[in-house]
Amino acid sequence: MNFLLSGLLHLLVSALVIFLCGKYMSRVYIRNFKTAFLVALALALLDFLVVGWLLKLILNILTLGIFYFTGLSFIISIVVNAILIEIVDQFSKDFDTRGFTPSLWLAILIALANTIVFVLLF
Repeated sequence: MNFLLSGLLHLLVSALVIFLCGKYMSRVYIRNFKTAFLVALALALLDFLVVGWLLKLILNILTLGIFYFTGLSFIISIVVNAILIEIVDQFSKDFDTRGFTPSLWLAILIALANTIVFVLLF
């Protein structure tokens, strides 16, 4: 599967998870699917640009690379995604997570859903 199609699938899965979490989690608010897609796009852009890379580097340095060298770097990625969700939350009036814990759960569910979809398709 090519890179563009893979990226679009990643965005759609993330948007669907965000939308469903907004409907079923009491501490996550999302206005509609369009907003969920825009939030997923903003998360992808922030992660791709300097913010995601910088946060991952800082967390790897602070943990002395323990997660990186033990093969548990996905934990750092989930924490970084939760932080990015909090950042996007601050800039959107149609998306709200009330606290860091819902953002962390949202990041875990997004990572899990994307992993399942990509394992099944590839």
